Amino acid sequence: MNYCKAVLAVLALLLSSLASPLASAQRPSPADAMALEQQGKLAEAAAAWRSVVRNNPRDAAAMASLGLVLAREEKYEEAVPAYKKAIALNPKLPGVQLNLGLAEFKQGHFPAAIAPLQAALAADPQSVQAQTLLGLTYYGARRFEEAITYLQRAAKATPDNMELRQVLAESCLSAKKYSCALEEFRQILEQDPNSAAAHVLAGEALDGLARTPEAITEFQAAAAASPQEPNVHFGLGYLHWKMRQYDEAKAEFQRELAYDPKHAQALAYLGDVEMKGNNLDDALALLEKAVAQRNDIRIAYLDIGTILAQQGHPQEAIAALQHAVTLDPSQPDAHLRLGRLYKATGDNAAAQKEFARLRELHQKADDDIASKMSGSSASH
Repeated sequence: MNYCKAVLAVLALLLSSLASPLASAQRPSPADAMALEQQGKLAEAAAAWRSVVRNNPRDAAAMASLGLVLAREEKYEEAVPAYKKAIALNPKLPGVQLNLGLAEFKQGHFPAAIAPLQAALAADPQSVQAQTLLGLTYYGARRFEEAITYLQRAAKATPDNMELRQVLAESCLSAKKYSCALEEFRQILEQDPNSAAAHVLAGEALDGLARTPEAITEFQAAAAASPQEPNVHFGLGYLHWKMRQYDEAKAEFQRELAYDPKHAQALAYLGDVEMKGNNLDDALALLEKAVAQRNDIRIAYLDIGTILAQQGHPQEAIAALQHAVTLDPSQPDAHLRLGRLYKATGDNAAAQKEFARLRELHQKADDDIASKMSGSSASH
């Protein structure tokens, strides 16, 4: 009995000695967590901050610090709820809204990033970082007009930031504010005259302003600066195509296809050029290659339908033209060709339906012109 008691006493003493360091260890403090951060021990720092907030759940600053460490570990999904808890505890805690917006932005959650970034900018209206992030967030959300407002302010504050100017210019272009886009691209080109991308986008802006010959010049500069830049030769070919300069367009489409044989749009527009030259078999082969790559190129289906109708395949032609109409019902040419084909095959009801739609589209176009003319007269 005495022996057993002695063994149990020794065992109890041993267990006590093993447990004592844990029992006596101090819980991590904010200072401990910050020290771990400074040493770059982020995982340990996160664990320390978790302990701090577990022991004091209403410590907003500690919750925000936990979010920041998690963000530095690129654990943005975990950082976001930590930031949100910190904001709920103390909405005026400096910097947390900005960090929350940044964490959402880095996950590509652009709509979710907008509100915290707006709050951050409201708290500090002079913050270039908040203005830039908000502009980039609107750009990522494809809300280009709103992006322009903030990106212009940020670009004014950091005039040498060419990457920011590029995004601003693209926002202007996407919002169809072509003069704004052109001004930004000109500033980019002053810094880097050999920027193929800037020449391309400047060309797109000029084309949007109906200054297609000048747009061609910009695309030619882009092609000279970077002959293998994706889409440069296609873009140049398309501008020539618009100007009905089909020989020049054909050469550029062929150059694009030399670099990228599966370029669907180059195949489609080259097919259109061949069709216009009455090389129907070559055209059809190119157009079929185009739609094998992508099924959303309207001109390819329009031309396939036209060629198949001429070659005596009316049902296949109808299917192609119907697809062209589906891709863009507002374009009259497909309705016209489809109506004529229905009439030729004896389907008068379907033909009349297409012709009626054609008349509606022409009436709308006439109304648009009339409204513009009357508006112009009223302004004088």
